[in-house]
Amino acid sequence: MLVKFNSSVSGEMIMLADTAKRLLEIIGKDRTAHGVITTEQLPEALERLRSAVAEEKTGQREAGKVDNGYPDLDDETAAEPPVGLARRAHPFIEMLEWTQREEGFVLWEAAADF
Repeated sequence: MLVKFNSSVSGEMIMLADTAKRLLEIIGKDRTAHGVITTEQLPEALERLRSAVAEEKTGQREAGKVDNGYPDLDDETAAEPPVGLARRAHPFIEMLEWTQREEGFVLWEAAADF
């Protein structure tokens, strides 16, 4: 299932429900078919997303698994690492930042609760 996010100032973004679910959970929103991130909620949402990304990066560094974005080119058998939260959240964070600067809001919609 797809979830469409629509900013009042920066346009729309479409993502898979699994990714949208994770991002909305981080910012404390229910995964309903329709919802809103109000102007007043944007600062806290951004802070939560940035903290979650920083925590994941710290955990990867401590585990020695820093995702530099490139598969191991020397080992053809190496599995490509999963896409981390930082990459999934970056476009969403940019949308929220832009919306916050213009004192807007973000709506989302999906075919059903997810």
